[in-house]
Amino acid sequence: MIKRLLYKYLLQFIPDILWIKVRFRVKLGYWPNLKSPQTYNEKLQWLKLHNKNPLYTQLVDKYEVRNYIKDKIGSDYLVPLLGKWDKFDDIDFDKLPNQFVLKCNHDSGGLIICKDKSSLNYKEAKKKLSRSLKFNYYWALREWPYKNVKPCIIAEKYLEDTKLKELKDYKFYCFNGTVKIFFIASGRQKGDNSKRIDYFNMNREHLPMTWGCPRSSNPPQMPQSLNKMIQLAEVLSKGIPHIRVDFYEVDGKIYFGEMTFFDGSGMEEIKPHDWDLKLGSWISLNV
Repeated sequence: MIKRLLYKYLLQFIPDILWIKVRFRVKLGYWPNLKSPQTYNEKLQWLKLHNKNPLYTQLVDKYEVRNYIKDKIGSDYLVPLLGKWDKFDDIDFDKLPNQFVLKCNHDSGGLIICKDKSSLNYKEAKKKLSRSLKFNYYWALREWPYKNVKPCIIAEKYLEDTKLKELKDYKFYCFNGTVKIFFIASGRQKGDNSKRIDYFNMNREHLPMTWGCPRSSNPPQMPQSLNKMIQLAEVLSKGIPHIRVDFYEVDGKIYFGEMTFFDGSGMEEIKPHDWDLKLGSWISLNV
C-alpha cells in the first residue's frame, strides 16, 4: 500500500531526470553521464528523456501492438487472443478454455499462467491483476512509452512446445533495424533458480556475458526458425534507434512476444563491463 501511494503521488512531483539519476546511482553504483552517454545503460536513460515518439506507446501496449504486428508482418505471428476486459470481474471464465494466459497490457508483472482452470486461485488472480491495473508503470523508472497506455486485461492461448515441455523466449536486440545480438531464455517455468539467459552474436557464438541472470554451462540449441525470426525482428524495428523484439517458437511455429525499449530499464549490470560499452556503441542518438 505504501509503495503504491509513493508511486501514485510523491513520484509525480520528482522530475524525470532527477529520478532517473538517483535510481541509476542506487542500482548501478555510479552517476549516469547523460550529457555524453557512452554505455548501453546510460544511452537508454538518454532515450527515456529525449526520444518520445507517439508510436512507442502502441508498441509497448500488449493489446494495441497486435495491430502493428498485423500490419507489418501479418496476423499469423500473433498468439491467439481469447478476450479483452477492463476489469477482472468482467471475465467470463466459463468461456475460456482449460489452459490460458491472463496478462495486463501495460506492465511486466501482471501475468497469470493457468494450466488447469479447475485449480486456478481466482481470489489471488483477481488481487494480482486488479493491483496491476491501478499501477502506471511509467512512474517507477520513467519509461515514457508506458505513460499513456490505457490498462486492460487480455487472455491469450497457452503455449508450450511439445518436445521441450516449456516456452523458450528468443529475444533480439535491434539497432536501427539491424539485429546485433540475441538471447535465449530457458527454464522460466521451473523457477528463478533454474532460469538461464544465453547471449549469442550473429555467428551463433555463445557470448561470455551475463545480464541479470546466469548463463548455461552448455549453450542451448538454436531454434529451427532462427533466421526467420531475425528477419521479422528487423522488419518490426526499422526506423527505431534501439528496441528488443521477442518471439517464441512452438512446435516449429513462430509467435510474436513483445517489444521492449528499455531492457532492465537500463539499470542492470552487464558483465563484463566492456559489453555495456559495446552495446552502447551500437545506439545512435541522432533522434
